[in-house]
Amino acid sequence: MRGPPQLRRGGSAGGITPLKGTPAAAQLASFSLLMKGREDDRRLLERGIQLNVMALQDSTGLNVERLAESVELATTGVSRADLRMLVELFAQAKTFGSLIQVPAVLANKLPNLKHLTETSSQDIITAGELQRLGVLVCQAEILAQQYHAVVANPPYMGGKGMNPDVKQFLRDNYPDYKADLFAAFIVRALALSLSSGRLGFMSPFVWMFLSSYEGLRENLIFKASITTLVQLEYSGFAGATVPICTFTLQNKGQPQLLGGYIRLTEFRGADLQGPRTLEAIADPSCGWFYRTASKSFTNIPGSPIAYWISDSLANAFTRFSRISDLGETRIGLITGDNSYYIRFWYEVETKSIGFGLSREEASRSDLRWFPQSKGGDFRRWHGNHETVVNWHSDGHELQSRLHRSGTRTLAHNFNLDRIFQPAITWTKISSGTFSARLQPSGFLFNDASANLFINTDAARLRTLAFLNSSLCMRFLEALNPTLNFLPGNISSLPFPPSFGGSTDQSLISIAKEATELARTDWDNFEVSWDFRDQPLVRQGVKAHDLKTSWRNWDTQSTAAINRMQALETDNNRILIDAYGLGGELEAMVPLDQVTLVRADQRKDVAAFLSYATGCMMGRFSLDQVGLILADSRESQASQLAAYEAKVGMPLSKVQFNPDPDGIIPVLDGEWFEDDIVARTREFLAVTFPESSVAENLRFIEQSLGKDIRKYFCSDFYKDHLQTYKKRPIYWMVQSPKKGFACLIYLHRYTKDTLNQVLNNYFRPYLQKLEARLAQLGLDQLNDVLPARDRTAARKEAEKITKVLRECQIWEQDALLPLAQQRIELDLDDGVKVNYLKLQDVLAPIPGLAAKEE
Repeated sequence: MRGPPQLRRGGSAGGITPLKGTPAAAQLASFSLLMKGREDDRRLLERGIQLNVMALQDSTGLNVERLAESVELATTGVSRADLRMLVELFAQAKTFGSLIQVPAVLANKLPNLKHLTETSSQDIITAGELQRLGVLVCQAEILAQQYHAVVANPPYMGGKGMNPDVKQFLRDNYPDYKADLFAAFIVRALALSLSSGRLGFMSPFVWMFLSSYEGLRENLIFKASITTLVQLEYSGFAGATVPICTFTLQNKGQPQLLGGYIRLTEFRGADLQGPRTLEAIADPSCGWFYRTASKSFTNIPGSPIAYWISDSLANAFTRFSRISDLGETRIGLITGDNSYYIRFWYEVETKSIGFGLSREEASRSDLRWFPQSKGGDFRRWHGNHETVVNWHSDGHELQSRLHRSGTRTLAHNFNLDRIFQPAITWTKISSGTFSARLQPSGFLFNDASANLFINTDAARLRTLAFLNSSLCMRFLEALNPTLNFLPGNISSLPFPPSFGGSTDQSLISIAKEATELARTDWDNFEVSWDFRDQPLVRQGVKAHDLKTSWRNWDTQSTAAINRMQALETDNNRILIDAYGLGGELEAMVPLDQVTLVRADQRKDVAAFLSYATGCMMGRFSLDQVGLILADSRESQASQLAAYEAKVGMPLSKVQFNPDPDGIIPVLDGEWFEDDIVARTREFLAVTFPESSVAENLRFIEQSLGKDIRKYFCSDFYKDHLQTYKKRPIYWMVQSPKKGFACLIYLHRYTKDTLNQVLNNYFRPYLQKLEARLAQLGLDQLNDVLPARDRTAARKEAEKITKVLRECQIWEQDALLPLAQQRIELDLDDGVKVNYLKLQDVLAPIPGLAAKEE
């Protein structure tokens, strides 16, 4: 790129006019122009050039009335009204910048106003005001002109970032382009351009696809012409992940003009963007260079700038009816206070959750919590059932609680006519690939997800098959290849009510089987409320030892993944044929796109130990599937009575007894006969009686990569926090330096639990440490012992002394005071609130106290 000719000739830079909002920006623009010009003329700085660079100035403080009285306006053709109009126009020039439009009536008066500013005055104040007026007139002249070329990297700011003045300015002056400042700047730049003038921009590429920019797209398609566009990959700039494009326009409507487009979305990283762009320019047949007429974009609903799709794909939007003809899409509930109204289901009492109810049944039930869809990870067909919402008394509180302004309810998007109905749900903001899931009856749905409601089961399954196809993803890429999948995008997808023949039934059969596979997969893990048992101890998987059981599980899960891959591939093939797109799309589904969980030796063994811990706590039982103890009660005796009732037998007959008080020591030595390692050994002996405990422990330690006691002391709680997404159900009571630790179970907590920890475990532990310390003192004085043993005794004594000192301080400062307070917990408050009540004696959870969205 060469410098402007004015700079090359050494004259003024009158042909190029950078407008900046601040003096600093203007200085940077001046420096850039000079350096660019100096590339052509190394003696440029010696030629006394003048740069035409301006930082817009506010008119605040210019006194129109005093100025009018100080000069003879009658002879200038300028009225007080003209002066007022000019001053008002630039009252916030630094804020609104070049978005300011000069009214025609004022533009006509600019020559007279300029002549007025050239009036000489002996009065210092008047001369100063005339000089300030001259700056405003110069600004107005620049903004009233039109230019052969306009180039901009406009500010990117959505409505949330705007102050009230900017919001109002856009409403008044750019009502169709108020979604983001950059959209208004693009329209303003067109007004600054001469007819057939050229324009160049860098901006977010969201305007190409989102419905809020549809007006801008129509403007650029019919009133201007997109001549070139380069769409960068999200990581196209080092250190940032932003959706950016750069493009040029001609200010002339030419809908049939073939623009040149370069798509860099497959080239990750800033270092590839430039080279791949130059490669495409040099070789248009590279595969990421496209020629498309703007008029073709109007074939797709909303006119997205989908320049890369084939004619056959584009024609599908006109050949087939839309999903909106089959069902209705809805955005989900916005509570306004998620931390108060939403919980992970395992935080609250299970008896307070209403599963599988109709709205009428839920309203009559007096239950507080009900399942909701809330987006979640990339997962097809079924799953991500993790949260519940407070919809007590048909959502009375949510529907009546006012916003702090007092003018509206805090929550909105209640969808009262649709809640608790079966639907198809999906995550609105994704990692890139769309996935849909069947939502059973009994659910509400949150704004993090969106729902599609179709009246019949068959039509719902058939549509689910389409939405989980590669063809659907290609259509969505055309409608909106951002990370957001909005209800309007789904409604606009081309999908007929029937394909005829056996196609519809094949799609329904595939969706049924795939959904069942995904349901079984989801329920294999204890974070599912329909979890029944641990796969490694399940009939059909369980073998004589744990190692063989895991191998069986690996084989079974691999078979499920392969079957899902075959189903999804067949689904793609059927739909590709139905749309007549054979040869254009690939039906084969890569294994890494199958959203079932893979067998993973380390993770699966950790899950097995988590289940064993659950059996110790009484949450699960080897004698009964599903949840056993998941509600709070007044005492441990009532918990154990409930356990017996749930499993249908007395404790004396169960295979593996729950801990009497729901407290399990987790220590670095064998200080208690019923600590977590001892109980794990007992669990292995019960579950795999045909093999030795030592053999199964070896497999566990090999899988974990460490000794089992070290795992429980260092990694178990980390895994638990990850599994339960920082809302643990087993809490680690732990001294600051981990000298003492034990697990308690949230749902078995009572106001006496910490007293039980103190008196039944902590103090006996200290007594054992003191006894051991005394013995070590004797060992150190025993000359009969080898020197090596005496040295070991000294080191162990030093360690125990430190642990005793730490624990004694912790008892006085934290454990004893909290135990004496006998704090009660309300499980409806959720883990976050309750954990913080006892945080002085619990292992810290990073980020727990952070504010939720």
